[in-house]
Amino acid sequence: MEWSVPKQPVYLWTLPMLHGNGWTFRWGMAAVGGTNICIRKVDVAVIYRLIRTHRVTHMCCAPVVLNMLANTQSDRFQPLTHSVHVLTGGSAPPVPVLERVEPMGFIVTHAYGLTETGGTVVLCAWKCEWDELPLSERAKLKARQGVRTVSMEDVDVVDPESGRSVKRDGSTLGEIVLRGGCLMLGYLKDPVSTSKCMGRHGWFYTGDLGVMHPDGYLEIKDISKDLINSGGEKVSCVEVESVLYSHPLVYEAAVVA
Repeated sequence: MEWSVPKQPVYLWTLPMLHGNGWTFRWGMAAVGGTNICIRKVDVAVIYRLIRTHRVTHMCCAPVVLNMLANTQSDRFQPLTHSVHVLTGGSAPPVPVLERVEPMGFIVTHAYGLTETGGTVVLCAWKCEWDELPLSERAKLKARQGVRTVSMEDVDVVDPESGRSVKRDGSTLGEIVLRGGCLMLGYLKDPVSTSKCMGRHGWFYTGDLGVMHPDGYLEIKDISKDLINSGGEKVSCVEVESVLYSHPLVYEAAVVA
């Protein structure tokens, strides 16, 4: 075994350790000999101070925290002197937020997972050729959830009724389904809920809606119950939020179906 650790990351906890097993980073930091920096609550001023003081290299945060970091006043916070790798998950981060944090020194990677999957199981693996694209295009690519991790056997987007894969065209909507050894066995003492999400076609049905791009990258569009029914057309709350975020006078937006 290799006992020496060539690079010890410094990890800042803005994500609760209880949330999805800390996205597995409780174990990951121990495995690589990393240093954990803990905070009691999300405070942007404290986060920036700790990043500078301890030269934090990695952190995880929800998109709402990413938005808080993106909307700091330049006269109150000194710019970062080094890059910080940020893993964000949950709802898809709005493209305008990603466009703001990248120049600040945050290198964002988007991921996707659930408590039922034991943590992150889909990751937006970055391609070197994307570095040549304009910032707006890079932000759109970063908003995708990406491809499966090694712990997940398979990921797909399917028609919820037939179970067949949707077209990989980046626009045909379907339900995100997962299959692999790290999935839960079921909800405790709740066979009805278990059968609803795990009893069809050998997949775990997440209830999240997404599209599959031609290159095999998954992109979440919304939660099925959060779609707006407008004159028979299904409208994504997430897409409406992204448009609102692009307005310079909008700090934060939440659209409810």
